[in-house]
Amino acid sequence: MIRLEPAGAEALLLVLAEQPDALLPQRIALLTERIRGELGPFLTDLVPGWTSLLLHYDLCRTDHLQLAERLKPLLERWIDEPSSKLACRLHEIPICYSGEDLPEVARLCRLSVAQVIELHAAGDYHVGAIGFAPGFAYLGELHPRLALPRRATPRLAVPAGSLAIAERQTAIYPHSSPGGWHLLGRCPWPLFDVARVPPCPLALGDLVRFRVIDERSFVAEGGQL
Repeated sequence: MIRLEPAGAEALLLVLAEQPDALLPQRIALLTERIRGELGPFLTDLVPGWTSLLLHYDLCRTDHLQLAERLKPLLERWIDEPSSKLACRLHEIPICYSGEDLPEVARLCRLSVAQVIELHAAGDYHVGAIGFAPGFAYLGELHPRLALPRRATPRLAVPAGSLAIAERQTAIYPHSSPGGWHLLGRCPWPLFDVARVPPCPLALGDLVRFRVIDERSFVAEGGQL
């Protein structure tokens, strides 16, 4: 059941599902583009999440009730749209699994280091949201045997390119920043560049697979040890 909830004086939250599923990020990406295309003049921003879409609107052009009415036909078409029409881009991203938390993750999950790497690299992950920092893509869902809460003590600086896990999600830090996730490895590629169009190669609904590489390949693909 879709819910429309006020979110402050100039925003409306569309709650589109109670739980995420594999196709929902792609469907939300589709809905986001359609709302932007049809209602763009009334909006100032659209912020998709795993199960929701936050619409910031211009109070000089519309209000909560008017926007809700304009959304109804869009949402009705979106609900009835067959999921079979959806397509997503696939990104294969190289990872050197040498993160400093890898041994501790293996211990906490009662697995060997090799099993942690195998389980993590075997998954197909959908981009469910982008936030926290520019280009920080939340990927899910992580294998349940690797699910861990965030670290009790966050790090003040996580190196750019760090692959990490927390709860049922995984992500790559696009910049050096504070962070409380468990570090499994490093990606040699820059995942956010303001000089590139678009700055982030990952978009809502995209599919991500990880390719295991060694340290030599990490350096050859542009990484710095």
